[in-house]
Order: sequence, then structure tokens, then C-alpha cells
Amino acid sequence: MRFPKAAFLAPFVLAPASAFAQAAVVKADSGDTAWMLTATMLVLLMTIPGLALFYGGMVRAKNLLSVLMQCFAITAVVTVAWFVYGYSLAFDTTGMQAGVTNIHSFIGGFGHAMLSGVTPASLYQTVPESVFVMFQMTFAIITPALIVGAIAERMKFSSLLVFTLLWLTVVYLPIAHMVWSGPGSWLGDLGVLDFAGGTVVHINAGIAGLVACLVLGKRRGYPTTPMPPHNLGYTLMGASMLWLGWFGFNAGSAVAANGSAGMAMLVTQIATAGAAIGWMAVEWAIHKRPSVLGIASGAVAGLVAITPAAGTAGPGGALILGLLAGVVCFFAATRLKHVLKYDDSLDVFGVHAVAGIIGAILTGLFAAPAMGGFGTVTDIGHQLWIQCKGVGFTVAYTAVCSYVLLKLVDITMGLRVDAEAEQVGLDLALHEERAYNL
Repeated sequence: MRFPKAAFLAPFVLAPASAFAQAAVVKADSGDTAWMLTATMLVLLMTIPGLALFYGGMVRAKNLLSVLMQCFAITAVVTVAWFVYGYSLAFDTTGMQAGVTNIHSFIGGFGHAMLSGVTPASLYQTVPESVFVMFQMTFAIITPALIVGAIAERMKFSSLLVFTLLWLTVVYLPIAHMVWSGPGSWLGDLGVLDFAGGTVVHINAGIAGLVACLVLGKRRGYPTTPMPPHNLGYTLMGASMLWLGWFGFNAGSAVAANGSAGMAMLVTQIATAGAAIGWMAVEWAIHKRPSVLGIASGAVAGLVAITPAAGTAGPGGALILGLLAGVVCFFAATRLKHVLKYDDSLDVFGVHAVAGIIGAILTGLFAAPAMGGFGTVTDIGHQLWIQCKGVGFTVAYTAVCSYVLLKLVDITMGLRVDAEAEQVGLDLALHEERAYNL
């Protein structure tokens, strides 16, 4: 996802993204463009219907439509925000200089506001810039949608939409810019490796989800009242769509139809399978039976863990990373939250933040050729330290900003539905509809 730092790019590092792309290449590559169009559709599939079904099956029947509605509405709201200012603040590189820290090391400018300068002829590397805009939009969509799982069954719909816009602006766009916008970006210049979104997407959303569920408080009756998933068939179908869509997420981050994309696809499959097996095995050993919810959650943990390493890890590293994520996330989702007594409804922190942290840090290990990787890491200890600094900054920045934004929304319009609405269910209380007419 990040620009290469080869010397031949030096003359272009001061230019905006679109100007840089047009100077570097003469015309779009049809193969790269076709792949990126496909990858973009696969990533959009991850949110609607993939994530919507994955989360929807895990809530109680009276809240199914509310979760589907939240994911669908976030897709629409973020799309418009991305068009108006999101792409510009994330990827406008005007004013950036490699090795020079200024405001544009942390956030982009408004040079591409309302997608100014994005035309059918403008390019990003070897694909039309419009395709890159759309591809990155799907990442911006799914990231706040992931937070829905942490606050499911108790947050006001209106408050969620306002929080989503604020969070996208204050948290997502700066982190995306700092990691992915190229030479001159703060975390990028620091040397943080994040091929497809370990910090930008998963740690970001997972930490925000934890803060949100703590600010909102527990669901009424939790943990004494049973709250089992109402339709694990939906959840497994959603997880399957996420698995499929993730090939666009990771392999698409090569922004080309090349060997890097092919290897990213391969290691994504291997890590996901490893994590599904890891979660299933430890659950089988402890609870004496494997569960559908467990294997689906394990697969997602593997998808998350391999995301930052997808462009640099080899198959062996991917398997180890997946197995580790599956086992650790099992304990995070089933034991840690009960020990710490927080109500992360659908384990956004336990899966996305925990697996994202594992993957982001260990990218520094498995990117090394000495560990079978395909990166340029020669000093593993140094790279691990850089990865830890990137994770630490993301955790701290996201936690503080998310808390402030949540409290602001709570003070101005309230975050949580009332007791009656929560008892009746958000489908009826907020939308006057039922998922099932019994």
C-alpha cells in the first residue's frame, strides 16, 4: 500500500498523488486496472453483506435489523464523506517532504476536496486514480463499521452516525495518511510496515470498539442473562464472505496484478486456515467440542493478523501467525473480557485489536528473508521495535480521540437507548420493523 522508496522516485516526492502518478507512468495498465476493479468490489462485499451478516447472526433476533441497518448506513455516510473531504485528507500529499515533519506528515490537505483533479485520465501508479479512490473508500467504510460489533444492541442509531463521521475525520483519516500516503508521512517515514491495514483498520477499530463499549456500559442483564447468537448460519455465511472479500483487501493492496498480489492472496489463505484450526483446536481441548461460532471467529482472527504482513510474509510465517492469532484471540474473546468485565458484544477488541496487534508487531519478524519473508528487513530487533512504536502510537491516539468523541456525542445527544427500547429491541424501538414476522 505504501510507496516504494527507490531512488528513482525522488524527483516526484513533492508532487500530489495524482501528479506523481502521471509523471511516473504514461498510461494505465489494463491488467492492473481490471484486478483493482475486482478487488474493490470484493472489499465492498466485506461490509455489505459480509460484516452485516457476520454481526447480524450473533445478536439477538430483536436486534438483527439494527445491525444490518448500521452497516448499510455507514456505507452510505462514509461514501459521501470520502467524496467531500476524506480522500483528500488521507491522500493529498501537497506540502509533504520525505524526512521533514510538518502538519502534512500527520494529515493531508484539501487539494482533492470534492475529488478535485480526479479525472478519467488521472492515474495512481498504473491504475486510474478513480479506481484507487474507490478502493481506498471501501477501507474507510469497513473500519468504522467494525466498531458496530462492540456497541451492538444498545447505541442510538443517530448517535452512531454522528460518531462515525467524527471518528472517520479525527481518527481514521490521520492514521491512514500517516501510514500510507508515501514519503513524508510520519509513521511511513518511521519505517512502520503495514501492507493492508493492521494499524489503520484493525487496531484502530478494535481499540475504538473497546473504548466505546466501556463508555456505553454493559447491555442490560449482561453477563447473567443468556444472550446467545440467534442465527449462526448468518454468521458463518458472513464469515465466508469476509474470507472471500479479504483477498481483495490484502491482494488488492499491491495495487497491481503482480507477484506481490499473488503471494498476498496465498499467505492470506494459509493464515486464515491456520487461525481457524488454532481456535477450533484449543476450544475443542478446553470445552470438549468445536463450535461454528468459534471456527468463524478464528478465521476472522487469521484474516486480521495476516493483513499487515500480507505483502512481506512467506507461507511459513503466515501459518505461524495464523495459528498464534487463533489461539490468543480465543482466550482474549472468551476469558479476558470476563476477567476484566467489559461487554464487547461481538468481540471486536478480542479479535480485531488483539489479532491486529499480533500481526502488526510480528510483521517485523516475518518480513525478514531470514524468516522466509519477502521484505527488506535485515535487523529484526530494530524492525520489531519500530512496529511496536507504530502499534503504541495507534493505540494511544485512537483510545484518547475515541473517548473524547464519544463523550462529546453523549453530552450533546446521548449515546444509549433507554431501558424500554433496549428491552423491546432496537429493530422495533428505532426502526419500527421486525426481522421475523412470527
